[in-house]
Amino acid sequence: MRILTALIFFSFSFSVFAYTPLNYLPEGSVSSLIVESLDSSEEFISLNSDRFYPPASTLKLVTALAAKLELGNRFHYSTSLYKSGNDVVIAFSGDPTLKREHLKQLLSDYKIKYGSQIAGNILLDNSAFTGYDRAVGWPWDILGVCYSAPASAITLDENCAQASIYTQDDGHTRVYIPAHYPITVNTETSTVSRSGQKATQCSLELTTTPNNEYQLSGCLIERKKPLPLKFAIQNPELYVQNVTSDLVAELKIDIKGQITVKPASSAEMTLVSEHLSPSLPSLLDTMLKESDNLIADNLTKTLGATFFVQAGSFNNGTEAIKQILLSKAGIDIQNAKLTDGSGLSRNNRMTAESMTQVLHFIWEHEKDLNLLQSMPKSGLSGTLRYRKSMRKAPIEGNIIAKSGSVYGSYNMAGFGLDKAGKPNSVFVQFVRDYYPVKNNTDTPVIAPITQFEKAFYKDVIKFSQQ
Repeated sequence: MRILTALIFFSFSFSVFAYTPLNYLPEGSVSSLIVESLDSSEEFISLNSDRFYPPASTLKLVTALAAKLELGNRFHYSTSLYKSGNDVVIAFSGDPTLKREHLKQLLSDYKIKYGSQIAGNILLDNSAFTGYDRAVGWPWDILGVCYSAPASAITLDENCAQASIYTQDDGHTRVYIPAHYPITVNTETSTVSRSGQKATQCSLELTTTPNNEYQLSGCLIERKKPLPLKFAIQNPELYVQNVTSDLVAELKIDIKGQITVKPASSAEMTLVSEHLSPSLPSLLDTMLKESDNLIADNLTKTLGATFFVQAGSFNNGTEAIKQILLSKAGIDIQNAKLTDGSGLSRNNRMTAESMTQVLHFIWEHEKDLNLLQSMPKSGLSGTLRYRKSMRKAPIEGNIIAKSGSVYGSYNMAGFGLDKAGKPNSVFVQFVRDYYPVKNNTDTPVIAPITQFEKAFYKDVIKFSQQ
């Protein structure tokens, strides 16, 4: 009876040749849609499901599954301080949660055990990862902001520095940087009125250097409160060198040598202190709920290091993800084009069918994986909490999914919930080449993607709860 009802529902509402919600999308956009039952695997919407699309941050579901299967719940990142002859070695592992205070505690532990002198050097060991800190396909124009922070073995403070910019009555601007960030920020930005900005089409621009120097230019509309800024650390190794120098001075440790970035060469090292990150489930919870790119990409490199027993990189990390899914989940994504694990790269390509297989596996093995609880819920948590298409009934609270967007692409992959709040259907939405006509009036309009999503998600929920 359920299948008959579903087929009737499909025949009237979900003809892939004339699926009404697609009419909301602007001309030229292309979509891949799947909606199907979890318990019967009957497919009720299938549109372009075998074609390749940029997965954007929905790719984090793939990365999360691979990490669970390969690393396990007991996995922690470890940052260790060793004594090696006259030298001190700090071995970094790519911990995306490592903070300044954690590094300070490691140095403090050394002082407690060995006194306030270091006769040699402090070596910052970055050998856990190799290759590029940024994946192929990351756009140059966003490399200065924190959601594209470098994925480096030596990672501290999320490779992100916070600052703020103030407009001034004299037409200039000023910036504020907390003293503990060893970066330099200069501004030549002009303060302008809203009409002045509209007339000149001027905007705030950022350029960076490898020395962690940031230059702001262009213009900023006058405002009463400062504009918060988050700068991606361009050179994490230099940043941590400078932070370590500050901490050594703060702790009154006398170092005779230098603070350098160099892998430890001596096998005779004595462990002095160790800091562990939160466990993998906690890392994945943040990664999926907040769409944390740094966690996703450092985990990708860690998967490469673990699977291939060598320094991790984007290349071996993405290949490891493919091999892990094939060998441990029976999911073949060998034809997918993956260049990172976060989905930030514009070069990533994946089919909706492959994403559906990942979702099915996550649901079927939820008792062991516990990934569903880490995914955002529509209108209630994570990146879906304030999504305009999900903030009202019946959509609010009735979808668990991971969103994803890169330029021109708007994606969603997850589960429709039944009336008891349990997953009952799986769906994938890949939309690319989305370029709506710009609204040049002051009258608020609902974005075409929002109109499409509202209609589509209502259908997902209707099918899940019939």
